[in-house]
This record gives sequence, structure tokens and C-alpha cells, in this order.
Amino acid sequence: CSFTQSVTQSTYGCSDLGINRITLTTTDDGNNATSASVNVTVMDTLIPTVAVMDISLVLNANGQASITTADIDNGTMDNCTIESMTLDNSDFNCNDVGFNSVTMTVTDQSGNKDSATAIITVLDNIAPTIITQDVTLYLDAQGQGSVTAAEVDNGSFDNCAIATMFLDKVAYDCADVGAN
Repeated sequence: CSFTQSVTQSTYGCSDLGINRITLTTTDDGNNATSASVNVTVMDTLIPTVAVMDISLVLNANGQASITTADIDNGTMDNCTIESMTLDNSDFNCNDVGFNSVTMTVTDQSGNKDSATAIITVLDNIAPTIITQDVTLYLDAQGQGSVTAAEVDNGSFDNCAIATMFLDKVAYDCADVGAN
């Protein structure tokens, strides 16, 4: 005596994750059939493939910049559905000028997760704004005098901190009397 078996569903995909109730039917040569219900549990145990790329990021006039996962994502994928993509750091300021490691973590709908690290090169490309003021310098009894950058400065600023200020000429004598 021979028999055949059939099921109501035999292939499964990501949309079938979890418990699926199916019916197994066995039929013999006399066309007698018996059916039973069974549970098929479909699981996704594969971690996402996280692909990131290094980028350069320029600070704005306020000395700030930020990124999203889309800025460093380089083709991340999963066999099912990606549930979330997060960064361990997305906001940068003047203190971050240079190389910064950022980790992107990707979690799929089954809770499988993996991560990868990208290098964010933070750049400050905005030159300082120089604001000066005229000063009057009185020579001493020896006919000498000097002026500092702080005396000439009138509120110069930068999106980050000004590291140094200097003048091309600081010492004056009798030969310099008048406007310089």
C-alpha cells in the first residue's frame, strides 16, 4: 500500500516569521485521507550585513555639524527587514575636529543585530572674521613704543575658538610717527 502527503503551505519567507499553523494530509491508494494540524515555526537567525563608509564633515558657522545613518550607510542589507539603524554619535562640534570613530548598529525585525565603525573626519573650513580698531600709540622717552594684537582687536570671532592673533608689526619708533 502506498500513500501521498501534502501540506497547505510548504515554502516560507520573511513574511511568515513566527508560528504558522498548517495542515498535513496523508492519502492512501484507496483515496482515504487523514489530516492533522501542525505548527511550523519560522525563524530568522541571520545577522544583518552592515556596510559603512568613511566621510568628511564640515562644521557650520556655529561650529556644529551632524550626520544620519544615511550619510555613512554603504549598502547595509538583511535577508528580511531592517527594523532600525542607529549611531552611537551623530553630533559634532569644534572639540571633534579631526578623526572620530562612529559605530552604526543595525537591528532586523527578529532582533538580530550587528555593527560597523566608520571614521568621520570633522573639518573647520571657515576662516576667522577679523575686526580691528585704530589705536593711538604714544612713544616713550626713548622714542620707542609697541602695540599688541589684543589692543587692535575689536571683537574678532570664529565658528570655533581663535587659536592665535598676531600683528605683522608691533614695535614702533620716531621714524613711524603718523598713520601706519
